[in-house]
Amino acid sequence: MKYYIYTYGCQMNEHESEKIAGIFEKLGYEKGDAAEKADVIAFNTCCVRENAERHAYGNIGALKQLKKARPEIVIAVGGCMTQQPGAAEKLRRTFPFVDVVFGTHNLPELGNMIMRRLETNKKVVEIAEGSAVSEGVPAVRNTYPNAWVNVMYGCNNFCTYCIVPYVRGREKSRASKDVIGEVRSLIGEGYKEITLLGQNVNSYGKDLEENTDFADLIDEICRIDGKFRLRFMSNHPKDFNEKMIKVIAKNNKVCNSVHLPLQAGSDRILKLMNRRYTAAEYLEKVRLLRKYVPDCALTSDVMVGFPTETEEDFQDTMRVVREAGYIGAFTFVYSRRTGTVADKMDGQVSDELKKDRIMRLVDLQNSLSREQSAGYEGKAVEVLCEDYDEKKNTYLGRDQYGKMCYFKCEKNLLGKFVTVKIADCSGISLYGNVINAE
Repeated sequence: MKYYIYTYGCQMNEHESEKIAGIFEKLGYEKGDAAEKADVIAFNTCCVRENAERHAYGNIGALKQLKKARPEIVIAVGGCMTQQPGAAEKLRRTFPFVDVVFGTHNLPELGNMIMRRLETNKKVVEIAEGSAVSEGVPAVRNTYPNAWVNVMYGCNNFCTYCIVPYVRGREKSRASKDVIGEVRSLIGEGYKEITLLGQNVNSYGKDLEENTDFADLIDEICRIDGKFRLRFMSNHPKDFNEKMIKVIAKNNKVCNSVHLPLQAGSDRILKLMNRRYTAAEYLEKVRLLRKYVPDCALTSDVMVGFPTETEEDFQDTMRVVREAGYIGAFTFVYSRRTGTVADKMDGQVSDELKKDRIMRLVDLQNSLSREQSAGYEGKAVEVLCEDYDEKKNTYLGRDQYGKMCYFKCEKNLLGKFVTVKIADCSGISLYGNVINAE
């Protein structure tokens, strides 16, 4: 009996799909290589942007004929998309062949829901409200030597463009002992890079009785024996502070790489977004970070086309991107989301203007990334070998700053730290030769 999982969206969803896989394998299913051959199919959806939601609906609809030919298969749909008001009813009406619908907070019960469907032949729909932390959900990790670890769930920020607080609920932190225990276990299993996840990791601990914030948690994790790297995302600039920066500076296990979403460089737009910082305050955080961690690589999320954005607002964003000097950025156009404040705003920007601005922003960021990559030529860097491309007979992995590096070697280097001398910088990628390995 095989399972197949479609995953859309962020790293949080990727990790939750590992948990869905763990639940299926506990039921006795094995991972399949195609939906057409699977006995249970799950969709772990995203609704942060319209494209992700449209792709999910399209792929669900494509299974109509498969379900007709094989009515015994179970199709389950969960994730952020299902948590929206009216979404479960829309799925029932549009895709009556879907068997199980579960919300973001119902994932731990997915196994029971599947069994109920199989035993009763009745559709199962469970959409819980609020937010909760569930420990002990099995996970089948597929990203060795990297692993994701949730430190918290939900969000309290209510940025006006964002649906996440409505579908993920309020912030809930995991107990520090549970986070540290999971990381210690992963290091013991041989994982070499841990990424701590939360919608706003800097809010970690505010809802806990224990007197622990995110900086304290990082400190404790860095005391775990063994050689490993630690990353975390995402940070909210309003909560990213000097204490956190000092913890990055003092712990060599923490990668000197920080993802600090800007979203916009115009103070007027930032206020409309409810981001609660100005461009000057953001850049001050960047200067403080580089004061304590001079070689820190900075990445960001940058949006264009927010309602009422003018050319002047856009140029403010371009100015901050230049000044911040990102090594890379996730750039995207504003996407209207029903239920958010921004969806009801006047002054929606035309698709033509959005396209023009995103292309200019991408061109700028690509030039910045290429410029920083060029500085690598001739340098020796430590890379964690993450994967192997059989067709090209080439290994690949990232340095602590997040730069992807490609290199060849006759022996198996997967999961090992290697020193690579960079021979060529092509675009944003690095190419080199191994001069030392674990």
